[in-house]
Amino acid sequence: MKMNKVLEILRINKVNEGASTGVKWLKAGGENINSYSPVDGKLIASVTGSNRKTYEKVMEKSQSAFGEWRMWPAPRRGEIVRQLGEALRKYKEPLGTLVSYEMGKSLQEGYGEVQEMIDICDLAVGMSRQLYGLSMHSERPLHRMYEQWHPLGIVGIISSFNFPVAVWSWNSMIAFICGDTCVWKPSSKTPISAIACQNIIAEVFKANDVPEGVCCLLSGNREVGDWMSKDSRIPLISATGSTNMGKIVGATVASRLGRSLLELGGNNAIIITENADLNIALIGSVFGAVGTAGQRCTTTRRLIIHESIYESFKAKLAGAYKQLVIGNPLDEKSHVGPLIDKDAVTTYLNAINEIKKAGGKEVVAGGLLTGKGYESGCYVQPCVYEVKNDWEIVQNETFAPILYLMKYAKPEQAIAMQNNVPQGLSSSIMTLNMREAEQFLSAAGSDCGIANVNIGTSGAEIGGAFGGEKETGGGRESGSDCWKAYMRRQTNTINWSDKLPLAQGIKFNI
Repeated sequence: MKMNKVLEILRINKVNEGASTGVKWLKAGGENINSYSPVDGKLIASVTGSNRKTYEKVMEKSQSAFGEWRMWPAPRRGEIVRQLGEALRKYKEPLGTLVSYEMGKSLQEGYGEVQEMIDICDLAVGMSRQLYGLSMHSERPLHRMYEQWHPLGIVGIISSFNFPVAVWSWNSMIAFICGDTCVWKPSSKTPISAIACQNIIAEVFKANDVPEGVCCLLSGNREVGDWMSKDSRIPLISATGSTNMGKIVGATVASRLGRSLLELGGNNAIIITENADLNIALIGSVFGAVGTAGQRCTTTRRLIIHESIYESFKAKLAGAYKQLVIGNPLDEKSHVGPLIDKDAVTTYLNAINEIKKAGGKEVVAGGLLTGKGYESGCYVQPCVYEVKNDWEIVQNETFAPILYLMKYAKPEQAIAMQNNVPQGLSSSIMTLNMREAEQFLSAAGSDCGIANVNIGTSGAEIGGAFGGEKETGGGRESGSDCWKAYMRRQTNTINWSDKLPLAQGIKFNI
């Protein structure tokens, strides 16, 4: 599908207002944000960022909408989300194409991101009839105790460029069925995809008379995220991005005793044992390392390989890397697209220099790609280096297709290496040995929020809770009881007797 047609279908203009209350666009009033595609360097469109006055208008609308929206029955809110899922099915091809072009991920990954949005809608619809509370037996006669869950209020969502639309939907669709309203600050690197989503949302909301302010958008730079983090009207901030960003947001929100749900960096490893199916291990490792050009928080950064198969697997890996097609992600023959921008390229090149300074041994060389098809200056060669796990460059996450190799002798050593980084998002072991697999999954095994067996570190499903430990932030999105993050728990005790007995047998006679 040609990009002009995509933009027409999604109602994207040459210059777009960047603030919305869900059913209306507002005069954003801030500076323009230009979105250039890393695919070819061309300007896609521009968005007017939000100023403080517009921010206040959006917050007022969101607060007002919450008063009405929270009183809609949860299954009725679920019906709205069901319709949103149907609308996303209708727009899957153009929206997925736009995501691919604006962010630079492969077309299949662009479609996959929209499919994630559809899947979370389906999950949320089911949850809208399952917002359960518990009943408890009281120690006092003729008393009833139970707990129930109420909406929190406004949920602030700060999303990252690498998943321009999916991460927003993970939060918003669950928040909607809980009775919350949402204010979304998308990445300033991918604002057009957010505008497209807001246009799709508006169709459904207008048709169902959803209150204005239930789903708001505030485009802008870091300043907008800072306003949100400091705003006591927003009880929950869900932020996705780097660990450094998360530390700032987490501290700011905590200073006002708000809640934060943080999805931050990863430094993910695959342990490949001597009992692994090496064909599966090879596919999982390569896709994990180069998918989205290494710009996933679940990207495979490290391979920890048993010494008995180390050299043979290294050779297989080098051979597979030679077959990678790097180019326009809208071409389905391409395996790897561009990095998001030239700043990301600079970070990638600096990291390679640091690896070499530390003594890294080159397995597959990296570098900037130039020439026909690479005119945007954002295409790089995925590379592989032999390193040591404790090097500073290895301990830090580099958001680019750089893969580190290291060897181990005993399973306990491999698990210790896997865990010995500041981050704790995703992990994997490749083995056909049950004892090795169970050891990896035990309390003495992986310390990550996600631990896989015979699949890679990348490609989570919305049915399981997504998130990690340590410097990954501790947040969880999706999964069985994810709705609890967007609600507040209340304990209720009802005395239906004609006396007032006190708890713990306390006597108070007057």
